[in-house]
Order: sequence, then C-alpha cells, then structure tokens
Amino acid sequence: MKSLIASLRSAGTAVTASLVALATCAALGALAAPAQAADSICGQYGTTVIQDRYVVQNNRWGTTDAQCIDVTDDGFTVTRADGSVPTNGAPKSYPSVYNGCHYTNCSPGTELPKRLDSISGAPTSITYTYVDGAVYDAAYDIWLDPEPKKDGVNRTEIMIWFNRVGPIQPVGSQTGTATVAGRGWEVWTGNNGGNDVISFVSPSAISSWSFDVMDFVDATVARGMAQNSWYLTSVQAGFEPWQNGAGLAVRSFSSSVLTGGGSEGPGEPGTPADGPCAVSYTANAWTDGFTADVKVTNTGTVPVSGWRLGFTLPQGQTVTQAWNATVTPSSGAVTATGAAFNAEIAPGASQSFGFQGTHSGTFTKPDRFTLNGALCTVG
Repeated sequence: MKSLIASLRSAGTAVTASLVALATCAALGALAAPAQAADSICGQYGTTVIQDRYVVQNNRWGTTDAQCIDVTDDGFTVTRADGSVPTNGAPKSYPSVYNGCHYTNCSPGTELPKRLDSISGAPTSITYTYVDGAVYDAAYDIWLDPEPKKDGVNRTEIMIWFNRVGPIQPVGSQTGTATVAGRGWEVWTGNNGGNDVISFVSPSAISSWSFDVMDFVDATVARGMAQNSWYLTSVQAGFEPWQNGAGLAVRSFSSSVLTGGGSEGPGEPGTPADGPCAVSYTANAWTDGFTADVKVTNTGTVPVSGWRLGFTLPQGQTVTQAWNATVTPSSGAVTATGAAFNAEIAPGASQSFGFQGTHSGTFTKPDRFTLNGALCTVG
C-alpha cells in the first residue's frame, strides 16, 4: 500500500480522499467499532458516535505524525496536526463525520446503502471553520457503488471541495464547469488507481451550506460515472490536510435520506410530517427582482411542529427580506423556518410565508421542497 502511494507521488499525481479508502485497507484491524462520544480522539483510526446517529473518525491514514480531534455534540475540531507531506501527493488524513458505512463501520440507524433510484432526496448541511497557516481542502465526500457495499473501496467517489488552501488539486484534470445545486463549480475527473473520482471545486470558500446530495449524484450519473441502479453507501464531511491543520473544525453536520414521502431518521429538527406535504409557490418577477408567496400544507395525519421548508433557489437568485418565516442562507440551498406564532401546521392545515429577492438571467422557480425532511408535492 505504501509503495502504491509512493509511486503515485513520484509521478506527480494529485491524490485526494479516495486514497483514504485504499490506505485504510491495510489498517482495518485497527478500526474500532463506534464508542460513546469522547472528548478527544488521538488514535490513528479512532472513532466515536455523536447524536446517536453519525460517526466521527480521526482517520490519520497518510502519516505517522500525531493528530488529535476534540469531539463535540455537533462535530469536531482538529487540535493537533503535526507534520506535512508533499503537496503533489496524497494528504495526511481525512478527519471527518459521516452517515452510512465506512469499512464495515456503519453509523447507528443508517439505511445506507440505498439504491439511487429509490432515493427522492438526501438533504444535508455542513458548517466549517477554516484557519490560516495550513495547506488543506474542506471536502464533502459521496460514495457510490454498483453493489450495496459496507466495506472496501467503492467504484465512484464524488468530492465537493468547499475550500482549498495551498498548491493542491483534485485527482485527474479539470474537464469542464457545471452549475449544480444553484452554484457554479470547476469539474475535475480522474482515477486514482482504485476508483473513479469526480470533484466539484468551488471557486471561493463556502463556510456553511445546506443542499441536496442527489443534485451531485444526478450530475455524476449524467456524466456516465454512475448509474441509477447503483447504491449510495455513505456521505462524509471533513478535511484533507497536507501541512498542519490545527484549528480546522466541523461545527455542525446533518444528513438524511428520503425515500418516497418519508425520511430515514431525524436528520431535520422538528416533528417529521406523517405522509406527504404540498407546497404552492407563486412568484412575481421583473427585470432584476421578484417576490414569492409560499403556502405549505400538511396533508399528513399528525401536526408538524417547528416546521422547516427546504428548497434550492436557482442560480442568480438572492433573498433580501422575508415575512412570516426566516429564510437562511440568502441563496443556494435555503431553509425557511416558521416564526413562533406559526410554528405548527395541523393536519389538513396550511401556513404561508413570503420573501423578496433579486435575480439575474432568466427567472425560474424551485422545483423540489422538503418539509422537515419529507419530500413535498408541488402544486
């Protein structure tokens, strides 16, 4: 395994988190089952569980130098990241948090692996903290395979680079650009000798974002690097440091997988809708602005408390003000959260809110909405 990584480095190949899977093969015996949440992890492949739902892993696979992470209820902070490795090779490690299965270590209660054509949505959110004086990327990984694998290397890795600092690049070469989930990306494709990799690289740092994993899966399928009959095996969010890295942090992480009108678990706050919901979205647009009136109906049989409506604004649209709900962030994948006076939607009842914004280019409407993690019909 070390000779494989050395040969890749000597060839000047840029290698990213895909090699985490390969290197970890040599150390599966050291991979422990999740324990109760700990304050600190320094073990090379040490793991723990947070929220009874996600696994946090130290995953110091590419160096013998020390690395430690402090684990919180919502994520982790890298507190020690000694040493460095050449920037034209593989990173030192991939400290991260995940939902799904990673080398037989599955997060509690996960339904992954799940066939792609059975997934109606996979809402997720992540908040990062970045530091100066280090060389690293902030990477969100999505793993796909033709089989429902719970161990070993998957066929295709999707990487979303939220940030990159220093002279590093993804696997392969840049093969184009794309707009996915309302944002523009560089697209890199290649193979690291173990699996195919497609990387979506943000042109500027993203610190916090909520989005649908399936938008990137669909873009990957469209490029022929996966098929809808394949399986989503895990989603992971963390950092790949080459030099230093102390202070890097995942402040929050959530991940859900929706099948039909339901969710795999409590990935969103509030009470999940019991059955489908319905959304009416009425917009009035002019040259560079618009208003939107949104009506959310609970078509289930139990109240929805603390409702949160998730949707993605098309590229070029920005919210400037809202009423009867808080809409955050102002662009991209957003969440509308009810106010104190309208926080509950009774069965058969509705709540309405609105917002005003700006837009560029041709105005279009969002086409997918989730209510507390459940996919809604759009009328």
